[in-house]
Amino acid sequence: MLLEARQVATAHSPPVNFTLTAGTVLSIFGASGSGKSQLLRALADVSPHTGEVLLEGVAQTAMRPEQWRKRVGYVPAESGWWADTVVAHFTNKPFQSWLDALSLPADLLAAPVERLSSGERQRLAVLRALTVNPRVLLLDEPTANLDDHNAKAMAQLVLSYVREHNAAAVWVSHSREERLRLGENSLEIHASAIIPPPGNQPHEP
Repeated sequence: MLLEARQVATAHSPPVNFTLTAGTVLSIFGASGSGKSQLLRALADVSPHTGEVLLEGVAQTAMRPEQWRKRVGYVPAESGWWADTVVAHFTNKPFQSWLDALSLPADLLAAPVERLSSGERQRLAVLRALTVNPRVLLLDEPTANLDDHNAKAMAQLVLSYVREHNAAAVWVSHSREERLRLGENSLEIHASAIIPPPGNQPHEP
């Protein structure tokens, strides 16, 4: 098992149990305010929470935060940009094939951040997370500012990454069509409950 959540809850999200195997994507959906983003932050170890999160059998609490976050990449809905140029935010340069897949020119890496569109920032933030080869990728509505063509390209890139690298992803989405692209593995979150669709039963602690 690659990622496991046992009764993970925050002040704004109900307890959740799930297991995630390598090569798969878990889609999370639900009404605004149901706690989807808070759940991702708990999985990423950037927000206080109860319960237990394990990566390949190792508890989150057994790793230093920087070790966990290197293995569990987190892309929030609003990505952070703290330097003047795009390239300054990348530890490793993204593959040209990844840039091509998301219709991003290579010279965009040298551009000032202030010139980026919201869609370019969103795509580059995902690439930034991928370049450190995470075992698990946590994505909070990564296609919210993208047109349909680029949204499909993003889904395909993430699916290819998790399959080729034996990794996994947790993807928050409001789009039913997008969830179908990502596969049948999904969880619906309500403010007071987690509702798995038929055929996807939560892990029992």
